[in-house]
Amino acid sequence: MLALQSFAQNGAASFTESIYASGKIYVVVACIVLILFGLLIFLFSIEKRLKKLEEKSRHKN
Repeated sequence: MLALQSFAQNGAASFTESIYASGKIYVVVACIVLILFGLLIFLFSIEKRLKKLEEKSRHKN
């Protein structure tokens, strides 16, 4: 059982080292940044729409 745990830890370390060594980490970081940027744009657009709806409801009453 102890040997399996140490093997699993070494496998994860070699995986991360291979990602860093091959330069694919930059692709991963770029994808994460693009996803977060897209979410921010989506949230700001929803906020804009919500403000317009609030203004319309205020003027109606």
